[in-house]
Amino acid sequence: MNKRVYLDHNATTPLRAEAKAAMRDAMDVVGNPSSVHAEGRAAKAIVEKARAQVAEAMGAGTADIVFVSGATEAAALALAGRGLKASGLEHEAVLGWVDATLPVVDGCVVVDDPDASVVQLANSETGIIQKLPEGLAVSDVTQAVGKLPLSYSWAGVEIMFLAGHKFGGPKGTGAIIIPQGYDLQARLTGGGQEMGRRSGTENVVGLAGLGAAITAAVKDLADGAMDRVAKLRNILEKAIEDAAPNAIFIGKERERLPNTSCFIAPDWKGETQVMAMDLAGFAVSAGSACSSGKVKASRVLQALGYDDDMASSALRVSLGVDTSEKDVLRFAEAWTKKRLGRRAA
Repeated sequence: MNKRVYLDHNATTPLRAEAKAAMRDAMDVVGNPSSVHAEGRAAKAIVEKARAQVAEAMGAGTADIVFVSGATEAAALALAGRGLKASGLEHEAVLGWVDATLPVVDGCVVVDDPDASVVQLANSETGIIQKLPEGLAVSDVTQAVGKLPLSYSWAGVEIMFLAGHKFGGPKGTGAIIIPQGYDLQARLTGGGQEMGRRSGTENVVGLAGLGAAITAAVKDLADGAMDRVAKLRNILEKAIEDAAPNAIFIGKERERLPNTSCFIAPDWKGETQVMAMDLAGFAVSAGSACSSGKVKASRVLQALGYDDDMASSALRVSLGVDTSEKDVLRFAEAWTKKRLGRRAA
């Protein structure tokens, strides 16, 4: 029996070996990072090492790194009460805090006032990459870390944020990058941790994993791992295109994340495809979301101009550094069989 194949890395990337090792070591550290005794200082050292690792990996040596529970909390911390504008391409965690009025033209977000706007660097569903305007207020770079060359120092963005589980770190960890000394108003108050910007005892074990993972992810990128992944993505899309000439590959003409393929199979609902492929041994995602048993059209694809039928018939396949050519060809073969079987029925 063939083993299951995980092709949903944009949702959560498997925990890296480096992160596991760092977390195991951190589990033996007893102290609270806010305590001044030796045990506390040992815990604090782990947190500060992770902070330095994130700063180095993100080219943010002159910025402040604030640790949070993930991109959702980071978005609230960065956006609440600021009256910023964004497009419909943003994640729901961002849309809850902004005025979603920025237009999208040919897949590009049109920004007229960068210092009052939010633009994600790369979309999780389609993989489409946006050019960030100089002076942009906030960018969600969650999907880009470890997949694209990225540096806070040259991006020209005031605030960036990320989540650990998108690049091989543990779930429930994240960071927000802000200018040094920036007056970021805490939403969680209490002990005054994280330089007074986010109270709550630091997740020492999780942050050890976050720091190790982002270091490893950036090294893999520098070593060309994503070039290999992009070739696999292209092999996958060629196989799907050969089997289904009417398939529509979202953003294929645009710059995309090297690991991401989002394609529409007309008249085959995305959620149905996900279930069929799950039964065949493959973990993938739909471009549509299922809420209370009702399949909804993808808001992102609608923002790109696709109608409800098209926007509810998309499948996202997202590869990782451990994905093999055999994996993608097996997927394409299984997808084709399921499609043909459905049509025959």
